[in-house]
Amino acid sequence: MRTKIAELLKEIEQVEISTKDHLESFRLKYLSKKGLIPSLFNDFKDVAATERKEMGMLLNDLKNHAQTILDKFQDSFTSSTESESKLDTSLPAAGLSGSRHPLSIVRRDINGIFQRLGFVISEGPEIEDDFHNFTALNFPEEHPARDMQDTFFISKNPDIALRTHTSSVQVRIMEQGKLPIRIIAPGRVFRNEAISARAHCIFHQIEGLYIDKNVSFADLKQTLYYFAQEFFGPETKIRFRPSYFPFTETSAEMDVSCNICGGKGCNICKHSGWVEILGCGMVDPNVLEACGIDSNEYSGFAFGMGIERITMMKFQINDLRLFFENDLRFLKQFEAVI
Repeated sequence: MRTKIAELLKEIEQVEISTKDHLESFRLKYLSKKGLIPSLFNDFKDVAATERKEMGMLLNDLKNHAQTILDKFQDSFTSSTESESKLDTSLPAAGLSGSRHPLSIVRRDINGIFQRLGFVISEGPEIEDDFHNFTALNFPEEHPARDMQDTFFISKNPDIALRTHTSSVQVRIMEQGKLPIRIIAPGRVFRNEAISARAHCIFHQIEGLYIDKNVSFADLKQTLYYFAQEFFGPETKIRFRPSYFPFTETSAEMDVSCNICGGKGCNICKHSGWVEILGCGMVDPNVLEACGIDSNEYSGFAFGMGIERITMMKFQINDLRLFFENDLRFLKQFEAVI
């Protein structure tokens, strides 16, 4: 009997009670008519006469201790309920003070689409060296992007610059040599451009890269076709136009049918019915070799899009500068967008 009382006392002291349901379970287990403590009182008749006085005191102390715990938590939950009942639930809720930035909303949605296709998000430094930003991507030495008029170079070191694209992240992933590769690289980039309603020196990109054996241009087209219909809607059409990029061959630019006018022509699409949203192509073999990948065994495709341009299309915004001015009148328009 003495051992049972000691074990039960220790068990009661270690019980965690955080809800009313926990408290009711405590009462039923220890203090109800069929609880553990009343059952010990039923066994009291079998205790030797010489030990009854001592066992009786121990049993009473155990019951009182359990009852004290029960009363304590009952008072606590009662006070909490009374405090909640004083709240006037008919009053209007306080307004939220913040919301997602439109660029964050679009970036999240684009990331989600490509993640469903198995792409993994990768990130890299915004301050890059010449190799990762230019040389590994097949930019010739005389390319205009290497000129100070187009790129923000760190003055003390002409080989270090603010990255002009997130393709530098792709180079860093390829250097690791873990094939196959299927990544998207979202991030902020910098170019030395005059700020206007259609351009800015800071903007955001999402670039994608897929490298494996037997990757073809058909794989690229199907991937981007899926993205366009998921993001802009199932009725969206796409078209590819030949283009040139140092790091891809074959290269193309992709247009989507204008989701504002349905392809009929408006100010957004300059009355053409089409809007350019990204550049893409097959990864140039020189880029693969520069990163230590055998171009005879592996091939791949890459694409890159500006988040600002797509956001302007999605929300019909006509001035890119609004994204950077932190004007609450502009930002409050997106409070309802989850």
